[in-house]
Amino acid sequence: MTVFAIDADEQLEMIRQSAKDFAENYIKPYVMEWDEAQKFPVDLFHKMGEYGFMGVLVPEGYGGSGLGYQEYITIIDEISQVCGAIGLSLAAHNSLCTNHILTFANEEQKHKYLPKLASGEWIGAWGLTETGTGSDAGGMTTTAVEDGEFFVLNGSKNFITHAISSDVAVVIARTGEKGDSHGMTAFVIEKGTPGFTAGKKENKLGMRASETACLFFDNCRVPKANVLGNVGEGFVQSLKILDGGRISIAALSLGIAKGALNAALKYAQQREQFGKAIINFQGISFKLADMATKVEASELLTRKAGFLKDNGQKVTKASAMAKLYASETAVEVANEGVQVHGGYGYTKDFPAEKYYRDAKLCTIGEGTSEIQKLVISREIARK
Repeated sequence: MTVFAIDADEQLEMIRQSAKDFAENYIKPYVMEWDEAQKFPVDLFHKMGEYGFMGVLVPEGYGGSGLGYQEYITIIDEISQVCGAIGLSLAAHNSLCTNHILTFANEEQKHKYLPKLASGEWIGAWGLTETGTGSDAGGMTTTAVEDGEFFVLNGSKNFITHAISSDVAVVIARTGEKGDSHGMTAFVIEKGTPGFTAGKKENKLGMRASETACLFFDNCRVPKANVLGNVGEGFVQSLKILDGGRISIAALSLGIAKGALNAALKYAQQREQFGKAIINFQGISFKLADMATKVEASELLTRKAGFLKDNGQKVTKASAMAKLYASETAVEVANEGVQVHGGYGYTKDFPAEKYYRDAKLCTIGEGTSEIQKLVISREIARK
C-alpha cells in the first residue's frame, strides 16, 4: 500500500481553492440580492458546515475540521473577497462563539455544543457589547444573580452578530461589582430559553447580509451547568477570545481589500480614456501600486499573527497590529477602488461601492482602531 503525503503548502492551496470555488458557486450569484434585501442566508451557513468551514479550528474529535489559523485565515480571506458580510458572519461564528466554547468549556459542554456548531447545524452568537458599553466592556450593566442552581440574567447586549438566527449564544454578564475584571462570567445560552429574546435587525450601511441585533434578558434563568469556566472569569476569557478574533477581522479585512483591489485592477485594464486603458496613466497605476503594497503588508501581518497563534505564543500585540493595519488598509483600498472606477464606482452596477460600504465595519468591530493602538502601545511599553 502506497501512502501519498500532502505537504502543508499543498493542503493550504487545496483549502484555498475549495473556499474560492464555494464563494464563486454559492455566494457570488446572490451577493447584491442579499445585500439589497438585508437577508441573512441561514441555509448558506448550513451548506458551509458541509464543507467544514463552520468548525475550522475545532478538533476532529468534536466534529470539526481540526485545522489551524493559516487555513482559517485563507478561508475567511477567500470568502470575503466575494462578500464581506458572509466573511464577517463566518468569522464571528468560528472565532467568537465556537472558539469560546472550545477554549473554556468543560468536556461535557464541548461534546454537547461543538459538533452542532462545527457541522453548521447550529449557528452561534457571542454577546459582550452593550448599548452604553462598547470599548468599556468592564462597565457592563447586564447582571447574573445566583439563585439556587441557576443564575438569573437581566439586561441586554447590543450589535450582536446572529442575535436573531443563532441557536446558541455565549454571553458575558456581571456577577460582581461593576468595573471589576473578575466580576463577570460567561454563560452558554440556548435559543428558546425563557426570558432570552432578540430585538429588531439593525439597518446598516454595509455588511447588510450579516445579521446584527440586540439580545435581551428578562429574568432569564440559566443553569449553573451552563457557566463556561469558573464564575468571575468571563471578562478575562473575553480578552483572550478577542486576541484570536482580531486575526479573524484582519483576515476579513484582507479579503475585502483584495476584492476591492482586483475589481479596480480589472476595471483599469478595461476602461479606456484618450485612446488607451486607464491603467497606463501614472495617476491610476500608482494608486494600484500603493493598494497592492498595503494589501501585501496586511497579509504578512495577518499570517504572522496566525503563525504565533498556531504555535501557542502570545498574540496580543501581533493580532492588534494585524487588525489595525489590515482594517485601515481595507478602508483605504476600497476608497481608492471607488476612485479608480470614477462615476461607475458610485453605482451598484459595479462591486466597488459594496467593498467601500463593507470595509468600514472592520475598523470598528472587535475593538476600534483606537483600541488597537491602545493595546499595541501598552504591549510595546512592557519591553
